[in-house]
Amino acid sequence: MYIPKWLLSVFIILFLLLLSWTWALVMQRNPLPFPDPGSRVFSTPSVEAKAAVVDLLALHGIVERFQANSDGVLRSIMWDGTIINHPTADVLKKVANASSSIGIVVTDPVQSAEAAAIFLRQRGFQAEVVLDVEPTLPIAFVVTDALSGTVLNFRKHIIHLPKPDSLSN
Repeated sequence: MYIPKWLLSVFIILFLLLLSWTWALVMQRNPLPFPDPGSRVFSTPSVEAKAAVVDLLALHGIVERFQANSDGVLRSIMWDGTIINHPTADVLKKVANASSSIGIVVTDPVQSAEAAAIFLRQRGFQAEVVLDVEPTLPIAFVVTDALSGTVLNFRKHIIHLPKPDSLSN
């Protein structure tokens, strides 16, 4: 049976592409923004601390994918979806000095945050929706005493977020 060299070459290239894609997925380095499972955000007290934590995580296989900085927050987004950031004092004040956040992907961040606040209040917790933490990003926060030092943030899928001021890596 004769197989043309060009067809064999195409088959080999497709096989190698599939193999590299599978390897990327297995190593938790999905090159696409799908799926977007949300995020877990941890804040650092200084730019130097952020750099140290990002470097430490890299030593353990959690490598920075890219940076998405804004006026109020310097962000390192890791390949596993974890975000290490350094917020300004103003941003921290708006979220009651919470040093971490659970990010949830939704279609309508404001509506989802308001629903979450109502849900928590019905269970006896305090919950306040904060919309102006980072005015350039469509993210709604819920500050609640149901979480210690942590807030909830509701955001659209990553493909629906505006391009950050500083995109590197």
